Amino acid sequence: MKLVLEGIEKSFGEKRVLQGAEFSFQQGNIYGLLGRNGAGKTTLFNCLSGEMKTDGGRALLDDGNTVRELKEQDVGYVYSSPILPEFLTGYEFVKFFTDLHREQLPPDRTIDDLFEIMHMSKEDRHRLIKEYSHGMKNKIQMLLFLITRPPVILLDEPLTSFDVIVALEMKQLLKELKTNHILIFSTHILQLASDLCDELVVLNRGKLSAVPAEWMRSPEFETSIIQLLKDEENAANH
Repeated sequence: MKLVLEGIEKSFGEKRVLQGAEFSFQQGNIYGLLGRNGAGKTTLFNCLSGEMKTDGGRALLDDGNTVRELKEQDVGYVYSSPILPEFLTGYEFVKFFTDLHREQLPPDRTIDDLFEIMHMSKEDRHRLIKEYSHGMKNKIQMLLFLITRPPVILLDEPLTSFDVIVALEMKQLLKELKTNHILIFSTHILQLASDLCDELVVLNRGKLSAVPAEWMRSPEFETSIIQLLKDEENAANH
């Protein structure tokens, strides 16, 4: 399975944020999306998730047999600022969500199984979501995808709010999920991108381009990426 972007366009007034962005993302890989602040990473995610309409282009899902337009239900989106019902406990919310998607949850998996996978204690499961840390809220977002299993998962700065141990747990979970999903996450932490990702993609001047594979294991990785972004910025200003 692959996600194919063809000429994605998005403008806000006179500002063209996405200018014919094109790329092919393959199932089985974790992609890191890099770009300077304001480059359009969140805009791209909002367009792919259906949160925002594009001005042009299209996103296609190719399963090897058929090619079709990407649908909203094909995409799971982990927001940088989680949007959850804070008046419920974590358990109450997940039970409510599970009841809505009962046919998608494997019959041999319980709600407690899901919390175990996310390494959330029984005490935390029954606390109000409004008492959760940012990282715990992100865990709940991730847990929902274990139920719906969307083919494409987008993560907007997903690991920056976790402590070291939880971040390691989430890295392992992402590596397990990539087998059956297309995973794309944006980050400004270059070391995290290098450690976790199979491929890196840069969004600059409204277009997507792959980072050469040999850069990722190079001692000059961070220097090369920073120079690339600076060069693109200078080119845009001349």
